[in-house]
Amino acid sequence: MKNYVLLIMCLIASSTFAQQDAWVFFADKENVAESIANPISILTQESIDRKAMHGIAIDERDVPVNESYITDIKNSTGITVYSKSKWMNCVYVRGSQSNIESLLGLPFVTSVEYADKSLNFFPDINRTEDKFEIENSSSRIDYNYGAAANQIEMLKGDFLHEQDFTGEGMIVGVLDAGFANMVNDGRLLGTYDFEQRSTNVDGTSTHGTKTTSDIGGFLDGDFVGTAPEASFYLFVTEYGPTETPTEEAWWVEALERSDSLGVDVINTSLSYRGYDNDNYTHTYEDLDGQTTFAARGGNIAFEKGMIMVNSAGNGGNSGFPTVGTPADAIGVFTIGAVTPSGNYASFSSKGPTVDGRVKPDVMAQGQDAAIIGTNGNVDYANGTSFSSPILAGAITCLWQARPEVRNDQIMQIVRESSHLYNNPTNEMGYGIPNFEDAYNALLVLGVEDEFLKSNFALYPNPTSDIINISFPQELNKAQFDLYSVLGNKVLSTEISSDLNSVSIESLAAGMYIATISEGKQQVSFKIVKQ
Repeated sequence: MKNYVLLIMCLIASSTFAQQDAWVFFADKENVAESIANPISILTQESIDRKAMHGIAIDERDVPVNESYITDIKNSTGITVYSKSKWMNCVYVRGSQSNIESLLGLPFVTSVEYADKSLNFFPDINRTEDKFEIENSSSRIDYNYGAAANQIEMLKGDFLHEQDFTGEGMIVGVLDAGFANMVNDGRLLGTYDFEQRSTNVDGTSTHGTKTTSDIGGFLDGDFVGTAPEASFYLFVTEYGPTETPTEEAWWVEALERSDSLGVDVINTSLSYRGYDNDNYTHTYEDLDGQTTFAARGGNIAFEKGMIMVNSAGNGGNSGFPTVGTPADAIGVFTIGAVTPSGNYASFSSKGPTVDGRVKPDVMAQGQDAAIIGTNGNVDYANGTSFSSPILAGAITCLWQARPEVRNDQIMQIVRESSHLYNNPTNEMGYGIPNFEDAYNALLVLGVEDEFLKSNFALYPNPTSDIINISFPQELNKAQFDLYSVLGNKVLSTEISSDLNSVSIESLAAGMYIATISEGKQQVSFKIVKQ
C-alpha cells in the first residue's frame, strides 16, 4: 500500500514539475485610445497607408502588449518567456504546470492555454510528416525563360511581367527557417530572427534562401523569380533542431511585425502538426481553420489586409495526408504542388479541412522546381515549400496592378481563374491559376461607390447574431448579400431604412464579406461572426 501511494505521489510530482508550454493571456493594454488616435506611434506610415487604402480599421489589436505585464511574467518563479502577440494580447511561456497556473493569480492574467491539449481537455495523436522539402531530383530541363520558365509560364506569370508588373513597389515578407548566404541587392528592407532575438538571419539553414529565390531571384538569362522587383523583409520563425508550438507563436509575432511595417504579401513555406512532445500535436479536429494559435493569427492578419500564402505541406503520402496549420486557416491562401506537366505531386498535402472547406486553395509547380542555391547557381528541389513562393510572387505582381483592391477580392479572383474552379478536388483544390485571366478579371472589377462607402455602416462587428445597417436618408432600399471568404453567397435580402437589421445567427462562426448594392453601385464590408 505504501508503494502504491508513493507511485501516485511520484506521478503527481512528475506532472506538476515537468516543463510545459503555454500561452498566457492578458486582460487589457495601456494607452489604447492615445495609440489609436496617433497610429504612427505604433505602426509605420506604409502600414497606415495600406490600411487606409483598403478601409481597414486600426484597433486595439494593433496596440503593443503591456511591457510591464511581460516583465512581471518574466520575474515569476520558474517561467521563461519565448514570444509575445499583440493581436491576441498574450505571451508564450515555458515552465512547470504549477508555476504556469500560479500566473493566474496575477491581476492582469485572464487565462492560460496549454500547448499540451490534454491539459485543456482536448485529445492528441501522433506526429507525422517532414514539413520541409523532398529530396532533390536529378531531373533538369532547359527553358527559354531560364530554368524557371515552366513554373512561371504554367501560371501565366510571364504575362504579368509583360504588362510591367514585376512586384516593384510591393513588399513581401518571407517567414522561414533561415537565410544563409542571402545576397542583398538593395531590395532587402529588414531582417529578424525571432528565436535568437537578433537581426542576423544567416543561421545554418538555407531553406529560406531557396524559397525567397523563387519570388525575387534574378540571374540574367538563367533564372527569374515570379516577382523579381519586389522588396523584402526576411524573418526566421523556425528553430530546426526541435519542433515545438513556440514556432507557431514566433510565426504570429512575425505576422504582427509584418503588418506594422506595411507588408503586402507573406510567404510561409512551413507547416505544423506534429511536435516532439506528442501531447502538443494537433489532431485533424484541431485543423478547422480557427483553433490553432497559428490559424487564429493568420485569420487576424487576413482581417488586417495582408495576403498570407502558405505551403500545404508534404504529407500527401503519409498517414496524415491533410494540410497542417496555418495552411488550414480560413484567411490563409494555401498552395499545393504539381509536377512540371501540371499533374498532382503525390507528396502534396490534401484537403478538405475537418469543417469541409476546400484546401489547398490552388496549385503551383513544386516538383522539379527551379531555385537559386546558396552557391548562386540554379538548382532544383521538390516540395510545397517551393510551390508556395512561386505562387506568392505571382499574386504579388497581380496585386501591384490594382493595389487598392482588397486582399479577399484578389484571392477570390485567383481561385476563379483556376482550371478546376467549378469542380475542385481534395488533391488539387481549385487547380492551377491562370494569371492572365485573373488580370483581365481584375481590370473590370468595379470600384466601390464613394457615396455608399461613406453613408453605410454595419454594426456591431464582430457580432454573434444580428447585423445592423445604418441607412442613408437619400435611398429607399438596397440589396444586402453575404458571402463566405471562398466567394459562396450564403445570404441575400433587401434592406431599407425600416428593415435595416439582418440575422446571421444560423451561420457558422468565421469571416464573411457583406456587400450592399444599389443599381450598379456597390460597397463591401468584412464581417466577423462569433
